[in-house]
Amino acid sequence: MRLEIGENALMAFDTLRTHKTRSFLTVIGVVIGITALISVASILVGLDQDIRGFLDDYGTDTLFVFKLQMGFRMGRLTAEERMRKSLTLEDALAIQELCPSVKNVTVEVFPGFGGHGPRRAPPTARYKGHEVFQVEHTGAVPTYEQVYNARMFKGRFFNEAENLHRAEVAVIGYDLADGLFGAEDPLGKEILVGGANYEVIGILEKRKGQFFRDEGADKVVVVPYRTYRKNNPADEEHFIGVQAFPGKKAAAEDEVRTVLRRRRNVPFNKPDNFGLSSSEQMAGEFRQIMSSVALLIAVISSIGLLVGGVGVMNIMLMSVTERTREIGVRKAIGARRRDIIWQFLTEAITLTGAGGVIGVLLGVGISALINATLPSLPSAVPMWAIVLGVAMSMSVGLFFGMYPAVKAARLDPVEALRYE
Repeated sequence: MRLEIGENALMAFDTLRTHKTRSFLTVIGVVIGITALISVASILVGLDQDIRGFLDDYGTDTLFVFKLQMGFRMGRLTAEERMRKSLTLEDALAIQELCPSVKNVTVEVFPGFGGHGPRRAPPTARYKGHEVFQVEHTGAVPTYEQVYNARMFKGRFFNEAENLHRAEVAVIGYDLADGLFGAEDPLGKEILVGGANYEVIGILEKRKGQFFRDEGADKVVVVPYRTYRKNNPADEEHFIGVQAFPGKKAAAEDEVRTVLRRRRNVPFNKPDNFGLSSSEQMAGEFRQIMSSVALLIAVISSIGLLVGGVGVMNIMLMSVTERTREIGVRKAIGARRRDIIWQFLTEAITLTGAGGVIGVLLGVGISALINATLPSLPSAVPMWAIVLGVAMSMSVGLFFGMYPAVKAARLDPVEALRYE
């Protein structure tokens, strides 16, 4: 049996070499379908790895608390969401004091939101003749470093004494340091942000993840909380980060929810008027969105495979007609029906399998091209997609080649030998 399959495969490859153009045109639909499958799978897997790395970089035991629900949402804010009151520093202190499963709490303050977005445009950072536009300027307490797993590339983070005394110091992002200072050492230099001068005492390492951050997105300026409030007294929007003890994130989430519902006077029969999220939850929401996209692309790819399958059936029926005498000779010298069936099935599977391999190669090439030209759009070809692509293409040949193969096997040898 193994020898027969090998011989049939050799005959199939010989047919492909003999009719190169016809074979390629026959499986063009399969090639397109598999290329789309591999390309989309590589982007979806790359995005999943990217968002996973981006969220996990902040710590797997970290919870994010804001007046609005964090995550991937569609549509505008509801009237109730627009009217929600902001979180406060006191909320963060209450969480730290009343939640036994919470290890650390940090809080950031930044400009508030109006009806359609931030109340003012992001500020510009300046140093001598250099400017970086749209920086992310926030004030934070020193526990920011521990809660958000902020690693220092150079220098240090500010301490509680600098926060209490409203010191004009700042920790800046890697990209901002590169944009303002280039090869010059930023430590000890003063930058102008939002009308105030700050001495740079530290530079943060680059965060993981590319897609959810614009190119050069590590453009953050973090200053002590009290310093920010002194320089921007009208800004009152707060974001709270909560670090749970290892293995106690679920308990910490329940405790934080209980404390905030009590502090914000939420009735027992009403939903939360604040958002409480984790990296796993946001990653799950992202996967739900991507699964819908994957389903749509799978349908589109299936159309291409269906078109390719119809083409394969058509060309195999033509091949049966062209090789009627050959079939008659084989049956006359003892070939069984199953031998004829396997001969044509192997040819159909080889034909579509070759198209699948071409589609895989094109998909891998497109993935590599995306990585080379669009580094902010991650792409990684998973092995399961390659195996699935080739298997699907061969399955198309098996399914659509069955009817021509059976038709060839049922030919009467005498009539076949008479065929001109």
